[in-house]
Formats: sequence, C-alpha cells, structure tokens
Amino acid sequence: MMKFILIYGAIQLIVFVGLLIASAKKDRRLDDRQGTVVPSGFISTGEVSYDPTTGDLITVYFHPQTGKRFYKLGKE
Repeated sequence: MMKFILIYGAIQLIVFVGLLIASAKKDRRLDDRQGTVVPSGFISTGEVSYDPTTGDLITVYFHPQTGKRFYKLGKE
C-alpha cells in the first residue's frame, strides 16, 4: 500500500511540474504587450510609471477599437 501511495505522489508531482513548464512556455501575453516601438492605432493614456528594479519608464498606450493595452518601455 505504501508503494502505491509513493508512486501516486510521484505521478502527481511529475504532472504538476509538467503543467508549470508548459504554462510558462505557452503564456507569452506580456511579451506581446510591451516593447519600445508603439504599434499603429494605439494612443497614449497619459499613465507613466517607473519600475525601480529595471530602471525603466513605462508609458501605457490604449487601442480604442480592441481595448488592448501596450506598455512602452524606455530608459530614463
């Protein structure tokens, strides 16, 4: 019985780690929404923030037809 419990736990751990790896590779939404060149159709919202860890100024842009936001990265 103990062997069954250990095998079951190992399988659960392998599945969990596999799902974490797959979701990290698949989820690239943030990479698509930020950069240094603003795509056409986006207008500035006037929101500007400072990221203290990277030193980047982040300006927020908005596309009125799609509702998507774009974060322009720029150094000080």
